[in-house]
Amino acid sequence: MRVILFCFMIFLFGSHVVVSQSQIPVNEVHKINLKWESSYKNAVKRAKKENKPILIYFSGSDWCGVCINLEKNLFHTAKFKTYSDKKLVLYLADFPRNKNLVSREVAVQNNKLAKKYRNSFPMVLLVNKKGKVLGERRGKYLIDSYFPFFESVVKKYR
Repeated sequence: MRVILFCFMIFLFGSHVVVSQSQIPVNEVHKINLKWESSYKNAVKRAKKENKPILIYFSGSDWCGVCINLEKNLFHTAKFKTYSDKKLVLYLADFPRNKNLVSREVAVQNNKLAKKYRNSFPMVLLVNKKGKVLGERRGKYLIDSYFPFFESVVKKYR
């Protein structure tokens, strides 16, 4: 009887480990298409034209667990898409381990931004068209806290 109980416990523990280790592939996170600018220079041009602040998101898209969670649960939601389309210009400063995910030119620009703003992962910055920091979030925050943060910065910007 002990042997049967022992085998049953091993089965339960083993199946729990397999389920808890499953991950959502990074590609499935990107189902909602956001208007991330292709370069920081383009983001600044658009911010000037539309009179909007720039959201710079410093991410390690293929290695930073908190970044992947933030992308999935904040950035790639319908609520964020609706909000950002109206009120923000988006720029993703990605620092993946797989260097093929960003072009050399973009990587150089991202490194300049990282030095200027002393980035951490994840980091969400809201800046004006001149690059002055209007607000920032570094590290892990509750997803629900981001919209009040965005709104407080956007209100001051206008």
